[in-house]
Amino acid sequence: MTGSVAAILLAAGKSRRMGCCKQLLPLGGSTVIARSIGALVAGGVGKIVVVVAEEWNEVATAIRDYPVRIVANPACEGDMSSSVRAGRNVLTAEASGVIVSLCDYPLVSAGTITSLIEQHGNSPGRSIIPCYKGRRGHPLLIPRDILDELGEEQTLRDLLRCNPGRIRCLDVDDPGVLLDMDTPEEYHRISGMID
Repeated sequence: MTGSVAAILLAAGKSRRMGCCKQLLPLGGSTVIARSIGALVAGGVGKIVVVVAEEWNEVATAIRDYPVRIVANPACEGDMSSSVRAGRNVLTAEASGVIVSLCDYPLVSAGTITSLIEQHGNSPGRSIIPCYKGRRGHPLLIPRDILDELGEEQTLRDLLRCNPGRIRCLDVDDPGVLLDMDTPEEYHRISGMID
């Protein structure tokens, strides 16, 4: 039997290629980070940990009224995996699966989140990767016991490679799983896709 599914939303990026704090950019009447949180909540995630950079106080301030726990990544120059570990380390034991979501993918639908959670219920021992038209995207859902294996020198890619037989691709009708937003050009393209 599976427990609940939690989420770690990674929002500690430095936004170097964007040139400004992308987490707080306006997007569809909201902000990038608020939209990301909204999809997780609407998709059925109960516990959400948002990992921010220690110097991004304005990000933490902007989301303080949302139903999330905010954690700072203590590794100021850390990579994505250090943020995942920071979020993982504050999750409670009842989460049997963890969605690792990135603020960089703000168009992921709530329906995709729901589908990941449902698939976890069917395949609780597998990491689940959403796929759109045959291409793997984000966010990932990783069983808690596998995520607990993420060591200091590992990336998420390394972790998944250690468990190739425990990966399941989930076909979704959601191009948002492929739409990364790192540059002003990508931001403008994604902004133009919102009604």
